[in-house]
Amino acid sequence: MYGESVKKGFIVGLKTTWTLGKVIFPVTLIVTILQYTPILPWVIDLISPFMALLGLSGDAAIPLVLGNFLNLYAGIAGILTLDLTVKEVFIIAVMLSFSHNLLIETGVAMKVGVKLWVILTVRLGLALLAAVMINLLWDGGSEMAQYGFVSQQTAEMTGVWAIVSHGIVKALLGIVQLALIVIPLMIIIQIMKDKKWLEAFSRMLGPVMKVLGMKENAALPFATGLTIGLAYGAGVMIQAAKEEGVSKKDMTLAFIFLVACHAVVEDTLIFIPLGIPVLPLLIIRLVTAIVLTIAVGYIWNRYESVQRKGAVYEQ
Repeated sequence: MYGESVKKGFIVGLKTTWTLGKVIFPVTLIVTILQYTPILPWVIDLISPFMALLGLSGDAAIPLVLGNFLNLYAGIAGILTLDLTVKEVFIIAVMLSFSHNLLIETGVAMKVGVKLWVILTVRLGLALLAAVMINLLWDGGSEMAQYGFVSQQTAEMTGVWAIVSHGIVKALLGIVQLALIVIPLMIIIQIMKDKKWLEAFSRMLGPVMKVLGMKENAALPFATGLTIGLAYGAGVMIQAAKEEGVSKKDMTLAFIFLVACHAVVEDTLIFIPLGIPVLPLLIIRLVTAIVLTIAVGYIWNRYESVQRKGAVYEQ
């Protein structure tokens, strides 16, 4: 009954894993190797003087660099090696919620046609603005943060081959993890497509998409990124861009929302052991995403309207 749908979904999942794997493997390998070189410490030393502007100590550069180069878990591991106040941890958590896993997720965004400067401007801009605003507006959080679990230190490696092989294994495991999520997800989505369930789902989200300035066919990639994140949701987004005819404008608006607020369950809950208030973290991300997307969509629509009027006058 579902055999053909499973087969089609499996094939699409393999193709998607291959597409994303070509981004994930080299980035993970390079960044893992850089952890065992003087380059990452050099980057950290370079940006440390700017930390005070964000209400952070110089050491806070460590989780910010790790989180942006790698992922939230790496950033959290960096936090756990430091003695920071609740306010500092909260600022870092908000910054990394907006801007993490930057290399891979930016590569994913470019795969669906979103421009590089748009993603970097939104993610880094939101992270910096949020840090400055929290530092200026919040007087509390001066007590030292109490962490709920122990960090896992980076394994000691000696020798070039040991470091490279460790990087290769880590990169391959990343692709395997991706495949274990993407392939079943694609199978489920294919079944939902064939059963016409996605059409009903898109209609349900229609009013929300309209408010955010997008068409209904952007509902699937939007919901996927919101729940499971950009990196894993990218497979659905890429497929939707191909099959559902999602316009470049709608995909860009969806990504603008999702870079501010994606994987809302996981990316919120993983900060609980750090002893910070996670509900304000979620509210900041959600409100920022809604306001920013509506504003960009409105400006974009106004610009297109002016362009169309100009073309009519020229005729």
